Amino acid sequence: MKIVLLGNAGAGKSTMAKQLIGDRAIALLSLDDIAWNPDVQRKPLDESITLLEAFIHEHKQWIIEGCYGDLVAAALPQCDELRFLNLGVEVCVAHCRQRPWEPEKFASPEEQDAMLNGLMDWVKDYASRADEFGLQRHRQIFDRFTGQKQEYRTVADYDHANPIESKVI
Repeated sequence: MKIVLLGNAGAGKSTMAKQLIGDRAIALLSLDDIAWNPDVQRKPLDESITLLEAFIHEHKQWIIEGCYGDLVAAALPQCDELRFLNLGVEVCVAHCRQRPWEPEKFASPEEQDAMLNGLMDWVKDYASRADEFGLQRHRQIFDRFTGQKQEYRTVADYDHANPIESKVI
């Protein structure tokens, strides 16, 4: 299993990854972990790609999840399947509001809550952004990918996603 999950913040990429992994020994990489320096500055792209390639080569089975079009594009030649979580902005905003504290990303629940309004504004701009994080770029990546792929438009679609058998579109 070598799956890439792509979508807006709050689309459920981390949740789907955990569901797919279950209790199996499958490596998981959140692209957030290789995209940012501790000082909250974006790493140079070549540095992030080097870390991505090391992860891919280190693990026989993996799931990579994120909203970084440049990093997703770099991972695609090595993946077996691309899943595009395209649930709409309203669902993503609701998920952000319901997100439990992520201790791997924030020192405290209060620190995470302080970032919430900015995150929701960013999520709401998904359809209009013309950068690597926007719907236009994600759609382009998905449409151009010629391997096995699946687009999820509702939470119900991916709640029942089979980790092995997905439809090819």
